[in-house]
Amino acid sequence: MIIAIIAVCAALAVLGFLLPRISRHPERGTQRTLGVGSRLGGKAPGLLGRVFSKPFRSGSRAVGRSGAAGRRARGRLPF
Repeated sequence: MIIAIIAVCAALAVLGFLLPRISRHPERGTQRTLGVGSRLGGKAPGLLGRVFSKPFRSGSRAVGRSGAAGRRARGRLPF
C-alpha cells in the first residue's frame, strides 16, 4: 500500500506541474477512495479502528500535499 501511495503522489505531483487544472479531478478521486477506506477501517472497535484508518488518512493527506506542491511549483515559474 505504501508503494502505491508513493506512486500516486508522484504521478499527481507531475500532473499538477504539467496540467494544473486537470490534476484536481484525479486528486479528488484518490482522496475520495482513501476516505472510504478510512471510514471502513474506522468501524473496527476501539483502538483497532484508529490503527486501521490511519494509513488511509495519512495517504489522503499525502495525496493532497503532492498535488498542491506540483501546482505551487508551476505557479512559481517565471513564464
